[in-house]
Amino acid sequence: QVQLVESGGGLVQAGGSLRLSCAHSGRAFSRYAMGWFRQAPGKQREFAAAISWSGGITYYADSVKGRFTISRDNAKNTVYLQLNSLKPEDTAVYYCAQGPYMVTTTRLTSRDEYDYWGQGTQVTVSS
Repeated sequence: QVQLVESGGGLVQAGGSLRLSCAHSGRAFSRYAMGWFRQAPGKQREFAAAISWSGGITYYADSVKGRFTISRDNAKNTVYLQLNSLKPEDTAVYYCAQGPYMVTTTRLTSRDEYDYWGQGTQVTVSS
């Protein structure tokens, strides 16, 4: 059973930055694509970013492209999401999730493509 634990959320002013982390408990972490989603109050959970199993390929939602950066450290079983130039509309609970095994694409924007999820970490951006 895989467990994912997010951390790093908090309250930040508009224009500020945060770095989210997601610790993966499984031994095969380095073989799976990983993704970050977010869910704002009253809205559906939406895709934010994904990274290939090797870390060499990334993909972003248009709403975060150029501001957020996904990365991973396979030696530490951890995936990160660097959030820069934050806006009030980025306020949401952020979730990491495990994607497919050793796929060559990171265009994994559907929740159905992910099978394990963390509990989420709250990011609040004040104006």
